[in-house]
Amino acid sequence: MTGLTRWEPFKTTWDPFKQIEDIEQRLASMLGRPLAVREGGKEAMTVAEWSPLVDITEDEKEYLIKAELPEVKKEDVKLTVQDEVLSISGERKYEKEEKGKKYHRVERAYGSFVRSFTLPEDADGTKVAAEFKDGVLKVHLPKSEKAKPKSIEVKVN
Repeated sequence: MTGLTRWEPFKTTWDPFKQIEDIEQRLASMLGRPLAVREGGKEAMTVAEWSPLVDITEDEKEYLIKAELPEVKKEDVKLTVQDEVLSISGERKYEKEEKGKKYHRVERAYGSFVRSFTLPEDADGTKVAAEFKDGVLKVHLPKSEKAKPKSIEVKVN
């Protein structure tokens, strides 16, 4: 919250839209996302911070992280593993404004991003491999040999 609000129990005008805006601001602050400020009831154009969406899947051999990075160049993406944490960082650069072009709405977010994931106990952080194609980063995180199930034949006498 940004501060204290004076309580006025006998205030005669009630503005339901003001209360909705207050709820939106509280939710945005809890989720850590900036909120588009409204000007006279109209949407304001803002550029928000962003975080790429990811899917994480697992099979018997590895974990696979797929991160959506549209319009991000391979050179602008960095992948690190440190202290059992895998981090994907980078930047989507804002397009230069062209003279004579009016922007009516800017909803895509630009700027730097970081996504970090704690490695599962059975993952081998030393053998991480990644590929980047068509705006999707695929991070392959193999499982360690000791985590893979082994079958042992039991002989019966």
